[in-house]
Amino acid sequence: MVDISTSLLSVKKEKIIDTVYKLEDANTNYFHIDVMDGEFVENDTHDIMLEYCEYLDNITKIPLDIHLMVKDVKNFVDSYLIFNPNIITFHYEACKNKEEVMNLINYIKEKGRRVGISVKPETDVKEILEFLPDLDLVLVMTVEPGFGGQKFMADCAEKIKVIKQHATQNLFIQVDGGINAETGKTCTKYGANSLVAGSYIYKAENIKEAISSLKH
Repeated sequence: MVDISTSLLSVKKEKIIDTVYKLEDANTNYFHIDVMDGEFVENDTHDIMLEYCEYLDNITKIPLDIHLMVKDVKNFVDSYLIFNPNIITFHYEACKNKEEVMNLINYIKEKGRRVGISVKPETDVKEILEFLPDLDLVLVMTVEPGFGGQKFMADCAEKIKVIKQHATQNLFIQVDGGINAETGKTCTKYGANSLVAGSYIYKAENIKEAISSLKH
């Protein structure tokens, strides 16, 4: 079975509470919180995502999956710790060197959270293989981070195979970008066990069936 982490990026503020209840009923495994700072990526979602996390904190027990698309990782980690996220993922490309990568992994772990690293489409996944024993999750971006609704880059999915070959047994291999029933099957065939989806779920006539189609 594949875990589904539903992105709230495209949900309008006036619909967030109703949408959360619908996703809960549809058995999403996580709420995926896309945090952007306007620097690492063009878009800036920090304020709205903090607001959404406050809502979620009050109305659901479904765990939060925080994806930090930001330059100043440590400060953003601190901002979201108050919501007790299940996992915090940061971008390899946001770090100046490998020492900083390791320091951030340790910092998030010391705070009692699971930790993930994400790689953008142009990053060679071999760059992060040495960190796999220390990680709970690797997030493979199959679109350029920053905006929802982009087309799936099939060549990026090839990275899943490489990670799978080197992965520890408990590592989550998550894929984000252009995920639907068809692309989701490609990713899980390669070894992914967690999918991030947004547009596909919200455009579906039946949210529950859409999430179910991704899990199988």
